[in-house]
Amino acid sequence: MSDQSFALWVYLSQTPLLWLTVTLGAYVISDRISLATGRHPLCNPVLMSVILIALVLWATGTSYPVYFEGAKFVHFLLGPATVALAIPLYDNRRIVLRSLTPMVLALVAGSVTAIISAVAVAQLFGIPRSILVSLAPKSVTAPVAMGITETLGGDPALTAILVMLTGVIGSVMVTPLMNGLRMTDWRARGFAVGLASHGIGTARAFQVNSLAGTFASIAMGLNALVTALLLPFVLRLLVK
Repeated sequence: MSDQSFALWVYLSQTPLLWLTVTLGAYVISDRISLATGRHPLCNPVLMSVILIALVLWATGTSYPVYFEGAKFVHFLLGPATVALAIPLYDNRRIVLRSLTPMVLALVAGSVTAIISAVAVAQLFGIPRSILVSLAPKSVTAPVAMGITETLGGDPALTAILVMLTGVIGSVMVTPLMNGLRMTDWRARGFAVGLASHGIGTARAFQVNSLAGTFASIAMGLNALVTALLLPFVLRLLVK
C-alpha cells in the first residue's frame, strides 16, 4: 500500500460514517444472501453480518471502540425499532386479547425455565458467580439484560455477547425445531422464539409470518420485565 493510500485509509478509518456504511452494507449483503436461499435458517442475516464485520475489523486491524463510534447510530435505532413493534401488535389486538391467558402462563413458565436452566448448568460446571450472573439474563433483549447484569454485579459486556449468541442460535433453530414438533400455531411459534431469543428471534419470526412476529414481540417485551423482577430472587435462592 502506498503512503498516499495508507494516509487515506487512516483518515477514513477514523470517520464514523465509514463504519456505519460497513455495518449497513454487511447487513444488505447478508439479507440478499438470506433472501436468495429462501430465508434458510442457517443463512441468518444477523449472524452473517457479524461474521462479515468481524472479518473487516480483523483484516484492517480496527479496534471495536473505533468501529462502535460509527456504528452506535444503529445501536441508537434499537429503541425506536422496538417501539415500532407496537404497530403489528395493534393490528392484531383482537387475536392477542383472545390469547391472553395462555400467553401469561407461557411467559411465567418460559422466563423461570430460562433463568433456572442457565443458573443450574453454570453451577454444575462450577462457573464463578460473576460469570453466572452475566449468563442468567441471556434470553432478554440486550439493553435490559446488560442493565440487569450491571445491577447484580456481573459483566455487561459478557452479557451482550451471550445475549447475541442466544438470539442467533434461537433464530437458526426455531423453524426446524417447530416443524419437527409439528407446531403449526403461529401464535405459539412466535411467542416461544420471542421469549427465548429476544430481538433476533423476533426479527426471524417476522420474516416467516407477521402473526408470529407480533407474538414474538409481545414475548420479548414481557420477558424483559418478568426477568428483571424474578432474577434477583432466583439468584438469592440458588446461588450461594
